[in-house]
Amino acid sequence: MLRSGLCVSALALASALAMAATAPATVTVENKTRSTTCAEEDNVSLTLRAPSVAGFRVEALQPDYLDSIDKDRTAPDFSGCNFDGGAHPTDPSFAFQPRSVVLHEDRQWRIVGITLPTFWRPNRVPVHAGGRSGDDFHLVQVFAKKPGRKPQEALVLYPADGYWRIKPLPLPRFGDGVYGSSILMGPVETDGRPVVNIASITIRPRPLSIRLRFTRGGSADVRVAEISERRTALDVALTPPVTGEEPFAVLRSMYVAPDNADVSELRWRASAASPDSAVRPLPEVSTLEAASVRFGRSLPSRHNTSAPDIEFSRFRTARPD
Repeated sequence: MLRSGLCVSALALASALAMAATAPATVTVENKTRSTTCAEEDNVSLTLRAPSVAGFRVEALQPDYLDSIDKDRTAPDFSGCNFDGGAHPTDPSFAFQPRSVVLHEDRQWRIVGITLPTFWRPNRVPVHAGGRSGDDFHLVQVFAKKPGRKPQEALVLYPADGYWRIKPLPLPRFGDGVYGSSILMGPVETDGRPVVNIASITIRPRPLSIRLRFTRGGSADVRVAEISERRTALDVALTPPVTGEEPFAVLRSMYVAPDNADVSELRWRASAASPDSAVRPLPEVSTLEAASVRFGRSLPSRHNTSAPDIEFSRFRTARPD
């Protein structure tokens, strides 16, 4: 018992020291969306940057309209696209030997590595989880286990390009639920599209956290703070902080029209003390300063209707020495 108590105290002390070394911050959100008629491509890019960002929270939240709908719309829509469900015609293609590996399983989590037959990047990133590992996974899936339900996928990380997708546990009437927007976290670069280049990934199941080492140096510790029907929440710490010269996060998504989008509006607070949020349709946003920002939808979409809103908050920057 004494050893356990010392461990908890050490963790609490480390957390307190980390918080003392940072200060609350606002960030600049820039809209780099381009027009499209295709509901199956990411034409939305919303970048987040600020000087010396050391940490933040990102959450997947149920859309506000969810209680008003009883049917999900999850079928792909290629009607406005120049491809029909295969690889995007402008993407390169690299071949792999497909496989699926259970990297870790316990009473709370099931973690699976998936290698696809083809992927648009050749990068091979070592992934370690418990006693298993591999360097060819294109998806790392995290399934949450809850009493009386089959394991539900709530998080996917793509090691080769750094994309994350998160969602709350679906309400029972929506089956497995669906993802919507994707997230990049860390030093964002451009390689045909925004990417984060990862050197290695280490997953620690108890408590569940994911440590990324980046090819450019530095790391991110991503702690899974909550996975429930209300939200999936990740607390992210960046070491060293990402400078304001490049985004520390990018939201990638789809927008064709207000009722055909994975994100159609932005809701934000200019400061932590702001009593109310400002709301603006996505096409009307150029740049804004925010202490928290939610990328979501008020109008039910005919594309991925139950897909979550994504909110960034609790931004912290490193204090000057």
